[in-house]
Amino acid sequence: MRVLVTGAAGFIGFHVCKYLLERGDQVLGIDSVNDYYDPLIKRARLSILDAFEQFSFREGNLADEAFTQHAFDEPQDRVIHLAAQAGVRYSLVNPMAYVESNIIAFTRVLEACRHREIAHLTYASTSSVYGANTSMPFSEHQGVDHPLQFYAASKRANELMAHSYSHLFALPTTGLRFFTVYGPWGRPDMALFLFTRNILEGKPIQVFNHGRHTRDFTYVADIVEGVVRASDQIAQANPLWQSDDPDPATSRAPFRIFNIGNNSPVSLITYIEAIEQALDRKAIQEHLPLQAGDVPDTFADVSTLVEQVGYKPSTSVQVGVQRFVDWYRNYYKV
Repeated sequence: MRVLVTGAAGFIGFHVCKYLLERGDQVLGIDSVNDYYDPLIKRARLSILDAFEQFSFREGNLADEAFTQHAFDEPQDRVIHLAAQAGVRYSLVNPMAYVESNIIAFTRVLEACRHREIAHLTYASTSSVYGANTSMPFSEHQGVDHPLQFYAASKRANELMAHSYSHLFALPTTGLRFFTVYGPWGRPDMALFLFTRNILEGKPIQVFNHGRHTRDFTYVADIVEGVVRASDQIAQANPLWQSDDPDPATSRAPFRIFNIGNNSPVSLITYIEAIEQALDRKAIQEHLPLQAGDVPDTFADVSTLVEQVGYKPSTSVQVGVQRFVDWYRNYYKV
């Protein structure tokens, strides 16, 4: 197939492009290659993708209408939209970056998909949308109207915007709520990267909430498998949807939302122990309170993903962390 992937130089976008290319698809990657984190690692990811004959790349900002319209000129069978301003804590200090990347750019993508009559738009949401909800495990069929950070609010807005386009223009859309993704080629601003670097350099690591909170850490290859399977299966209207008892995850329009998580949360302390084991070194821990905007726990109900897409993530934290550490040592020659 011909697949347009936004955020192609990003952590998840790179892995999705590589998966699609390896199975023989034609991929057009789009990315602004901004400096939110070190652009060198983004360029290194792109250099791997460039080795594939059927990969092409356009660099630019999707918030720019002219760029986006031009990028969508080539016919595409699918669009996988992974470009976004990431980071929970950064949204506390620079909310306008999220307006540009997560609201304006997403609107441009929706408009382009509508006018180009794209068969299916799959886009990244986040587990952060569950916000103040503490009913575990988190289900797509629960309400999510109490985000705790602007980042989560912007991603929830994406889900609502997608539904409006599915309803008004019959554009099939699938939103995917990712749960704490980690693995090789990960983002340098995330805990696994920071912890690994500091432990190797003999520096302390900051352990928020004294390590008591839990996360449904999900290995990147498991995320990618879910993304591609969901993209391949075009969203359909739910004929059983009821307006007097509305299911938030489906609709009479061709719209749906899936969680993609490991369905097996572990404590931050257990995560750190897996890193220590992989590095064969002990961490110097600086314990701190829970940060503003952080949620205490996450836990994905993936029963709908299993039922409709036929896939369940399964990589353990111990296996996934070891793979990241092996990549890190090789990439940085440590």
